[in-house]
Amino acid sequence: MTAPINTLKYRLAEGEILHGCWVALADGYSAEIAASAGFDWLLIDGEHAPNDVRSISDQLARVLASDTSAVVRTVDDDPAKIKQMLDLGAQTLLIPMVESAAQAERIYRATRYAPEGHRGVGAALTRSTRFGAIANYEQTANDEICLIVQIESRAGLAALDAIAATNGIDGIFIGPADLAADMGYPGNQAAPEVQAAIMDALTRIRAAGLAAGMVGMDPIFVETCKQAGANFVGVGIDVLVFANAMRALAKNYRR
Repeated sequence: MTAPINTLKYRLAEGEILHGCWVALADGYSAEIAASAGFDWLLIDGEHAPNDVRSISDQLARVLASDTSAVVRTVDDDPAKIKQMLDLGAQTLLIPMVESAAQAERIYRATRYAPEGHRGVGAALTRSTRFGAIANYEQTANDEICLIVQIESRAGLAALDAIAATNGIDGIFIGPADLAADMGYPGNQAAPEVQAAIMDALTRIRAAGLAAGMVGMDPIFVETCKQAGANFVGVGIDVLVFANAMRALAKNYRR
């Protein structure tokens, strides 16, 4: 047996536009519900959601059991945390706050076994090998990892072309909220300067042959991003979907 085929990696490489949703409620049951909705992918958020290794493991198991592809966003670019997520069975990672090609290279090496990288060996203990059932996992795992790095600052934008040229990077995701704050427009992603920077970045990412990622709640913004080249497209966040639906329901019955 070999490592599972990462269909998300290959679909993105073919240029398909794939729609997904953030999973940030930090609960396995809600992740299972989300996985039944029919999105192309779900992103389990380890950066801002109140998750730990066990809660991510639970949610990941629910999504992996569905037809929806699983993505995990790590807390940061720590190789130890990256190793844990891969051992849990994640094959697609989103790494936040990337600002240089050197950093992207270090992240890439953390996701690969030697000689390409320095991922720690021990996956026979873990879900990634189906607990030792995938005999050739270490020989085949590298090819199935999909690595998406997140640019969300002016420094990251300045290094975009160099990051895109880094070996092993499958996609670049533009984080609009942090980018807006770093550009001097906190809480205002709609500022013309921010919008122009996002659209320019998405176009350059696709021109470099990589998947271009974004997230947005406004359908008009989402469509504009897709026209600029976005194909790893986040269209919702479960926390907001739940909160907004609950508020709307309560409003209907509030005196």
